[in-house]
Amino acid sequence: MTHFEPPINWQDHEDIAMALYEKFGDEFGEARIYRIRFTDLLDWVLSLPNFAGTREQANEGHLEQIQAKWVYEWRDNQKG
Repeated sequence: MTHFEPPINWQDHEDIAMALYEKFGDEFGEARIYRIRFTDLLDWVLSLPNFAGTREQANEGHLEQIQAKWVYEWRDNQKG
């Protein structure tokens, strides 16, 4: 059975953050996530499977929200 995942867009900050955490795991801790250049973050988001947004739709607010949610996701996974 095929599992259908709906497309992710720029406003889906939490879904993007979860996908980035799945991709990078604990390689990026809180301090390192906040030091990621927006140009790199933008490229990583655009390369996620199911991501339907475009480079032109990106803005600093989306990228800041994604960083914050990624940190929350990382923190949640440290409580083992």
